Amino acid sequence: MLCDHTQAPLAFHRGLREHNGVVLIDPEYLKDRKVYVTLTCAFRYGRDDLDVIGLTYRKDIYVLSTQIYPPVPDQASKSLTSLQVKLLKKLGEHAYPFTFEMATNLPCSITLQPGPDDTGKPCGVDFQVKTFCAENLEEKIHKRNSVRLVIRKVQFAPTNPGPAPKSETTKQFMLSDKPLHLEASLDKEIYYHGDPIGVNVKINNTTNKVVKKIKITVEQTTDVVLYSLDKYTKTICFEEITENVAANSTLSKSYSVTPSLTNNRKKRGLALDGKLKHEDTNLASSTILRPGMDKEVLGILVSYKIRVNLMVSRGGILGDLTSSDISVDLPLVLMHPKPTDKQSRSEEDIVIEEFARQKIKGETDDDEEKEEEDKEEEG
Repeated sequence: MLCDHTQAPLAFHRGLREHNGVVLIDPEYLKDRKVYVTLTCAFRYGRDDLDVIGLTYRKDIYVLSTQIYPPVPDQASKSLTSLQVKLLKKLGEHAYPFTFEMATNLPCSITLQPGPDDTGKPCGVDFQVKTFCAENLEEKIHKRNSVRLVIRKVQFAPTNPGPAPKSETTKQFMLSDKPLHLEASLDKEIYYHGDPIGVNVKINNTTNKVVKKIKITVEQTTDVVLYSLDKYTKTICFEEITENVAANSTLSKSYSVTPSLTNNRKKRGLALDGKLKHEDTNLASSTILRPGMDKEVLGILVSYKIRVNLMVSRGGILGDLTSSDISVDLPLVLMHPKPTDKQSRSEEDIVIEEFARQKIKGETDDDEEKEEEDKEEEG
């Protein structure tokens, strides 16, 4: 996990799976100023490629601030993690710990995938921790006095999933006395990213028609519920299987599909789990709504479904000219497994990054830095 800014006189380190960290300060540089840490959850939306005519919208969904130097008794960390203890020991007397108790109703990190030629910060929901020194919180924050770190919030799969989804339908055709019955089901309710998904298909064809093909499609639907109410549906996996289910016959078979980001890297607007600098990511996890949660606060909702479609024809040479379809949809939940490794990093695994005090001559700011500075100046 890397800092977005590398010119501040502060060093920031975040604990794993915890909303806590350690800040290393330079008292000589600070003089009489204070050191603050803020946690911001922001929703960012509006790009030409998403058909909003270049309009950009940003909303801070959640902002939490704390003063860490000089230490404030009411805001001091009540307990330290093992990683914080090791960092404090390694960094010395000018290191100070902090802890954030993040609200439980906040959204997960989501990035809407930009196109190959797009520039700037992608749309989505992101979390940023910023450490800075100033006289007070209302003071304008200069980049040389701050460190920004993007973090990612991920929701893990529940330990007790529900029943496996199943869907069925029956269709009556003209000139056929009996119907065609289609049933589709999954092996379980929740699948982890990258795992193959077993789709079970049962066909009871009592008609005088022939099932020629089975099409299995996995779709991702992204609902932008804050600001615009836009909805995008993207096909992320497609399989077409040639099967011949003759009249008055049955079929019971399982098929496997594996949706992944690897085959969808050029699709604009595809929802991904929040991306960190220099790190890869995956398709966005399904949004799990808990009772009482406000959808609008979540900003972006992500869901998946699997559609099983049968191509049915009359048979014979001209049968395909009069073909028709029958389909069912199955809800799909894609998530990350809950980590089981409770071991913390060893002291040797801790990498401390040094930050130069002065901006490197000739170095240019990226779009995200400029946007943050403009926002602070407007404030």
